[in-house]
Amino acid sequence: MNSKTIRSRWGARTWGLIPALLWNGLAAQQPPATAARDLSVTVGKSLVVDSPVTIERVSVANGDLAEAVAVSPREVLVNGKAPGETSLLIWQQGGARLIFDLRVRPSTLRLEAVRRELARELAGQDVTVTLEDTSVFLRGTVKDLVSAERALNIVSTLGRPVNLLYVSVPPVEAQILIKVRFADVDRAATQELGLNFFSTGAANTIGSVSTGAFSPPRADSTDAASRFSFTDLLNIFVVRPDLDLGATIKALASRRLLQVLAEPNLLTLNGKPASFLAGGEFPYPTLQGGGAGLGAVTIQFREFGVRINFLPTVTPRGTIRLQVTPEVSALDFANGLLFQGFTIPGLSTRRVQTEVELESGQSFAIGGLLDNRLTETLNKVPGLGDIPFFGKLFQSRQRNKSNTELLVMVSPELVRPIPAGQAAPEVKMPKEFLKDAPKAAPRTPGIDVTGPVPVKPPLEAIPVEKLIEKTAPGAAPAMGQIQLLPVPVAPAAPTAPRPSGS
Repeated sequence: MNSKTIRSRWGARTWGLIPALLWNGLAAQQPPATAARDLSVTVGKSLVVDSPVTIERVSVANGDLAEAVAVSPREVLVNGKAPGETSLLIWQQGGARLIFDLRVRPSTLRLEAVRRELARELAGQDVTVTLEDTSVFLRGTVKDLVSAERALNIVSTLGRPVNLLYVSVPPVEAQILIKVRFADVDRAATQELGLNFFSTGAANTIGSVSTGAFSPPRADSTDAASRFSFTDLLNIFVVRPDLDLGATIKALASRRLLQVLAEPNLLTLNGKPASFLAGGEFPYPTLQGGGAGLGAVTIQFREFGVRINFLPTVTPRGTIRLQVTPEVSALDFANGLLFQGFTIPGLSTRRVQTEVELESGQSFAIGGLLDNRLTETLNKVPGLGDIPFFGKLFQSRQRNKSNTELLVMVSPELVRPIPAGQAAPEVKMPKEFLKDAPKAAPRTPGIDVTGPVPVKPPLEAIPVEKLIEKTAPGAAPAMGQIQLLPVPVAPAAPTAPRPSGS
């Protein structure tokens, strides 16, 4: 190996060692790193950090949480601004540093005030509140959703609430039986009296005298013989061939009586609507797609009969408020419509829509109607009908009297299911069924075969969000039918403080 090669290798090795030696020298001059110390201050309060030597510089990692001010060469004033954790660094003269893990605690005055409000408003209920930074954790078990909502509103004054409450499983909802009694009596009386005279040749005259109220005979003189055609012989038909005189007499008195009595009973839960219909449906045509014969005619169905719609609500006073709409409708062919050879009947409807408030077992007459009508029609032949006494022969009279009475009675009542083992109500049959027919319908075996059913809910308390979800309108199964996951009922223990690190 020549001398030139030795110098090249020695020069490369020398230049590689120089940066390492310089770095080690600078590192030896730096003071050793000190471990971070714990420091805490309350929001709205201050503390003073003393330094044994002169302070050169101060820094806070998050100025939104705390503020550090050098008030003297060896004192730093730390002010708490918002809950949280940050770092405080102090540079001392000579190169030494002080490092602090600064924790700004929330003020306990507002927290204690909120706890006092919770104890006052929710007395006897296990509710606790803890504050972590800007989050408020609400834990415990309350008796109902109202208490849970009230507790949430109280703690929300501290910051962003986290609802971890449990709600005791509510009792069975009240069930309301509404008994409606429809009583409808329709009476009508009709009196009709009238005469039609006709001549088949008396005094060489063919003709008739009529008031026109009832169909008179019509003369037909197409041939030498005198003929009359009759569309209605009325009640009495008299003819004297020797006198060529005849008469048709209408003398009719009729009475009509219609009675309708319906007593539907309907059961529903508190706050849930229910409806009942005893009747049927009739078809009626509807034009689809336009008028003037351009659309297609489709058939729809409309309901009629005895109907009741109601929505009960149990008030805080213990009364029952009812939104009730009873209705009685029947087919009315007299006011029907003839369409392409088909008679479409109208509907005669009597409806009451109202809102009442009753105690359980009380009754109210929410619909009453008394309708008396008298219609009289008088037809007479001018002149002849005004002759005293004999003028009655040239008069026709119709008199219609009608009387309608309608009564609707409503009686709500709080009820419970029929206890197990007690006889259920049955309908009395007027005739006996077949001798060998089964007496009872097939059914699932009872608990004597399948075993007892649990009468307690799966859990004594459930999270408030689950209760709201299951009790919302349109929720799938009822509370007693859902299978909930096992969750602890007791409030969770407070979170342990995080150990301080360097």
